[in-house]
Amino acid sequence: MENKRSVSKPDGKLAVLIPGLGAVSTTLMAGVELARQGKGHPIGSLTQMGTARLGKRTDGRTVKLNELVPLAELQDIAFGAWDIIREDAYEVAVRSGVLSDKHLEEVKPFLQGIKPKQGVHDPEFVRRIEANHIKSTKTHRESIEALRQDIRDFKKELNATRAVMVVCSSVETFRPLPESFKTLAAFEKALDENSPDINPTALYTYAAIKEGVPFANATPNASVDTPALQELAKKEAVAVAGRDLKSGQTMMKTVIAPALKARMLGLDGWFSTNILGNRDGEVLDDPAAFKAKEVTKSSVLDTILQPELYPELYKKYAHKVSIHYYPPRGDAKEGWDNIDITGWLGYPMQIKVNFLCRDSILAAPLVLDIALFLDLAKRLEWRGIQEWMSFYFKSPMAQPGLPVEHDLFIQLTKLKNTLRVVAGEDPITHLGLDYYGDDLPLSK
Repeated sequence: MENKRSVSKPDGKLAVLIPGLGAVSTTLMAGVELARQGKGHPIGSLTQMGTARLGKRTDGRTVKLNELVPLAELQDIAFGAWDIIREDAYEVAVRSGVLSDKHLEEVKPFLQGIKPKQGVHDPEFVRRIEANHIKSTKTHRESIEALRQDIRDFKKELNATRAVMVVCSSVETFRPLPESFKTLAAFEKALDENSPDINPTALYTYAAIKEGVPFANATPNASVDTPALQELAKKEAVAVAGRDLKSGQTMMKTVIAPALKARMLGLDGWFSTNILGNRDGEVLDDPAAFKAKEVTKSSVLDTILQPELYPELYKKYAHKVSIHYYPPRGDAKEGWDNIDITGWLGYPMQIKVNFLCRDSILAAPLVLDIALFLDLAKRLEWRGIQEWMSFYFKSPMAQPGLPVEHDLFIQLTKLKNTLRVVAGEDPITHLGLDYYGDDLPLSK
């Protein structure tokens, strides 16, 4: 393939700016620093450990993804954050209880140096946290201008040439999409009127896009998944991705559901429950906040199973999702799935999954990859929805009118093929007929 995409080199520092200095973001920060010191491995990160085959299977060409395309190196990443709690990254990491004392001591000075700027807060959207570190702004427009100034200040303070933003803040209460989010003009009017419909995450989104900073939403909160902010991203030529990280139980759904459909096995019901004890779990204990998470966790099955095409197999299945706050568990989330399936002649069977995972350990490498791929998109001068990054999200975005793809393996193929094309290599289809010559003739 001859048409290699022109992409500028990742020269200088990359500022990774994160609204929400919590367990996920501090685990990411500590892990990056430990990897830089040679004291930890970035397991779970495609950008650091993933590879891509190039050409035919017989060519023997396999390269690391960060050699296939020019990605920023770990040594060049600097972190900035906002939060509504007055704690530095070390204090948050200790409170979160994700990492061992040994790991925390090795990065203590580094984490203590990451102090959040005051966050934008609306207690109607986050009810379970007593905020003590919030901006004194009175209107949405004032908050946006303060956030834009923070972005400029972060770049100076971190000596960064470029910046990306990945939201990792607490889950906000769910509300049906207001009319003000359906067009950019309506959204601008709502900002001017200081509408209560505008959530804090949307203000960070608007500020980032207006500053030309690529943006991703790792939460279920209303953000770039809305028509108004997608319109703004295209207008300002900014790359955006989201929504809600696909890290644990939903990742398993996007693995198991494609297997059921591939084998044409029926589904009668899928019951999913979680117990979680960190701050995310406490916030999700609010039913209005859980509703936002439920929407993204529940959306994947219909898209994968396509009940409209296979009504005999998938038209009437039951799907239940619940999350329970259980403080003793901390960040060690446990997910239980009971899957009732149907086989030959309608005989019932079951699959049971007990996923004993670590929430932030799974999520941190995803945030790293998202940040580095957003930076690549910026240097490629790509704008708007980055569907090729769907691999990372429970509720990924696609161009209006396009069905969203949730199958994890199709998403991974899409991601790697995108990088191949950027590098001027042929995408891989796995067809393989050319290996067999006259044994498998396509025509006679």
